[in-house]
Amino acid sequence: MSATILPVATGRVTLTAFWRALRRYPTLAWTSVAAATAASVAAVVVPILLGRLVDLVVSGGTVGALLLTCAFILGAGLAAAVLTGAANWLVSEWGMRACADLREEVLDRALRMDAAQLEGAGSGDVASRVTEDVERVTDSVRLAAGIFTALVTVVITFAGFATLDWRIAVAFLVVFPVYVLSLRRFVPQAKRLYAAEREAAAVRTQSLLTTFTGARTVHAYGMQDRQSRRVEQDSRLAVTARLRAVRGFLWFANTMNYAEALGLTAVLLTGFLLVRTGDSTVGDVTAAALLFHRLFGPLGLLLMSFNDVQSAGAALARLVGIAGLDVPATRSAGSVSGWLPTGITAKSVWHRYPGGPAVVQDVSIEITGGESLAIVGESGAGKTTLAAILGGVFPAAEGEVWLGDRPIGELSPAELRRTVGVVTQEVHVFAGTLADDLRLAAPDASDEDLHAALRLVDADDWVTALPDGLATRVGDGEHPLTAGQAQQVALARIALLDPPVVVLDEASAEAGSAGARQLEQASAALIRGRTAVVVAHRLSQAHTCDRIAVMAHGRVVELGTPDELVAAGGRYADLWSAWRR
Repeated sequence: MSATILPVATGRVTLTAFWRALRRYPTLAWTSVAAATAASVAAVVVPILLGRLVDLVVSGGTVGALLLTCAFILGAGLAAAVLTGAANWLVSEWGMRACADLREEVLDRALRMDAAQLEGAGSGDVASRVTEDVERVTDSVRLAAGIFTALVTVVITFAGFATLDWRIAVAFLVVFPVYVLSLRRFVPQAKRLYAAEREAAAVRTQSLLTTFTGARTVHAYGMQDRQSRRVEQDSRLAVTARLRAVRGFLWFANTMNYAEALGLTAVLLTGFLLVRTGDSTVGDVTAAALLFHRLFGPLGLLLMSFNDVQSAGAALARLVGIAGLDVPATRSAGSVSGWLPTGITAKSVWHRYPGGPAVVQDVSIEITGGESLAIVGESGAGKTTLAAILGGVFPAAEGEVWLGDRPIGELSPAELRRTVGVVTQEVHVFAGTLADDLRLAAPDASDEDLHAALRLVDADDWVTALPDGLATRVGDGEHPLTAGQAQQVALARIALLDPPVVVLDEASAEAGSAGARQLEQASAALIRGRTAVVVAHRLSQAHTCDRIAVMAHGRVVELGTPDELVAAGGRYADLWSAWRR
């Protein structure tokens, strides 16, 4: 389970957020209420008219009166059918629009979420919220439309009972104590069970994501069986949580059936006594029984839907939890063309991931404007974490990082990304044309600008050779790019962004030897004149930087120019000697 769980909104906050989304469409709201009310009135009129028809038959009414009553019944039935369809459509449209707005808010917050918070929570939690939870809430809109019309129907039907005989209406109320007692037991239990189910689903999603994204590692170390057992265990826990929720619902469903049987018996018994004493007619009792029978559907939907409502409510609370996250206000960063070199200063920086030991310990370092610093060290030394902190990907747990004369935390996300360009080892090629992929960094860039950026990173030749050049569709299921080509595309994006500071995290690690040399040359061209932090997988790349920081166990143990470190005969000298051999 994630060490840090993203917030889940309380019931009151969830209802407030959803109500706020619904209120954005007042016209749909009022027309939905009007259509649902009219449909329910028309539907309630049918049983009452049927009761009048029974009384006409019993009392020997005229054929004209019988035919007229039948015509009214037919008209009311047709009106109820048309109005019910219109009400369901209007309520569904209303709810769908509100859900679409909420989904956009959630995706906006998820995309702009603080990187440290995202990393602490785990990608599985976020992924399950913006996929499974969004789908569950969206699918529940149709159910919500039915619940809304059912609620209106119950209110109108109870008013219909009152027009027949108040004593029959009182008999009908006998079902409510059973409903209330059942709900009081079921609802608190359901909230807990469905919240546990959604959390278990998030853990399962996290397990699946890490398995797929780390498939190469799984195969490389022969971990297929072990990883399969881990996924199976998380899936079994998710299924177990789901079954607990289903068992609670089945108990509730059985209780509802007992209540309906009790209510119909009470209505018929009361009607029999009233007819026997002459206080009511057979037609009124027939109408009351038909009204109650008609309520089986709406009441059943209202009460049985608590199962889906609780599940959807748990999903909605998780969505609202993300939608309510505070994110820095996006401000225009302005243009940084004609920038001056910007230095980076780290003061006593420490960092640890949730629940783990310190991975960066008391690092203080200064990188002057236009200087390139390579970070080298064994796997797990803290290189990537330190580079991410220096690049503002996430804040340090302790200490300060300054960009020029400003603390990095004072920069807005837009300003930070225009100032610092980051390329990681695991780059992503987005589905679409190659030109669109490149323009993610510079939406207004011309084709000539794109070719210039590609030439800078030595990628223009192979791009020109593509079937449709810049218009070639790349990404999943489209024209495949090699790992080296994908890295060149990422470097070209940074060239288009043109930031004064660049952070490269092992940008040549995924390529072969020839491809790595090409990427090293492209990286060197990109960082020329800029302040650069380079996490170097290959010492040949580190050796071309102005200075090198050697890390071990989260600390910088050596710092100096390549020649100085080789002459010192320390850790870097040993690494360089081994590399050259």
